[in-house]
Amino acid sequence: MRSSKFVRALPAAVTAVLALTAGQAVAAPASAAPAEHTAAARIVTYDAGGAAEFKDAVSKGAAIWNESVANVELKPAASGQQANVRIIADNGWPRTLSTGLGRGTIYFGRQAVDEGYNTVRISSHELGHILGLPDMKPGPCSSLMSGSTAGIPCTNPYPNTAEKAEVEDSFGLVGVTAAPRMYRD
Repeated sequence: MRSSKFVRALPAAVTAVLALTAGQAVAAPASAAPAEHTAAARIVTYDAGGAAEFKDAVSKGAAIWNESVANVELKPAASGQQANVRIIADNGWPRTLSTGLGRGTIYFGRQAVDEGYNTVRISSHELGHILGLPDMKPGPCSSLMSGSTAGIPCTNPYPNTAEKAEVEDSFGLVGVTAAPRMYRD
């Protein structure tokens, strides 16, 4: 066997294997498959108590994101629980103040609704900002984050493949923080 200085330099697991096998290399049995690691989705809670007539659109937007991505789940905050996201109806244009990945305030502006924009698309789009996505303007209707540039006829509330992948990547990283941002659509 080599010197004890060499053995001390080896990681503890290798040292243990060498000690158990008297220094002889031994192959791992074929049945020793690596264990699969399944991480739970990060929960982002929202409070739609101030969303007024848009509560249903907010629920539908959250459901769309929940069926589209696995690394994050949007859930209504429990009674008395401080939510990560507040949603407030107002008379301005829809906008989001993100205070970090998965946190912030959505102002569900009636101005866009009055002009004819789809409420579920607005909800999904603004939740996309909370999930870390920027506006992609101008853009086609197939891009949720194209927002109003897709035009009033566009009612697509679903993120495209690239948008889903970006959210999955953002929420797949442990300890990710994002700088606060204001998104005005």
